[in-house]
Amino acid sequence: MTTGIRIAAAAVALTVSAVGVLVARQATPARPAAQAPLPPLNTAGYALARPLAVTRAAYEFAARHPEVSRYVPCYCGCEADGHRNNEMCFVGKRDAAGNVTEWDTHGFGCATCVDVARESMQLYNSGADPVSIRAAIERKWTPQSRTKTPTPPAPAKKH
Repeated sequence: MTTGIRIAAAAVALTVSAVGVLVARQATPARPAAQAPLPPLNTAGYALARPLAVTRAAYEFAARHPEVSRYVPCYCGCEADGHRNNEMCFVGKRDAAGNVTEWDTHGFGCATCVDVARESMQLYNSGADPVSIRAAIERKWTPQSRTKTPTPPAPAKKH
């Protein structure tokens, strides 16, 4: 190969690589730049409804994405405990800055809560917005459930 061809090939490879990075960034939903550490999740002594990794992911999603989990209903009957949304199945308290300071242990033993959170997380990771996530969760869960939390609708997207 001549030097000119090698340089041209390298330039093409670099361009393709840069385009790939840009496409990947556009496909990835925006995340906050810095997030406060979460408190330890102490599951000792609890019978988990789902494997630890799945349960931990549901807790972390609810903690890190209240812009979704606050607008997603739960269908397990936890409204009898005062829950108003899927976030409350996992997050007990937040400080004034919105950081989680205490977990709610309800989600440890509730497969419904974890499944709703996991489905919300999968939809979010695929690029869906809170309104679409709520609609998808309601389409699936409302027909098969006798109850759901009194969750306010997600705010409409700003165009």
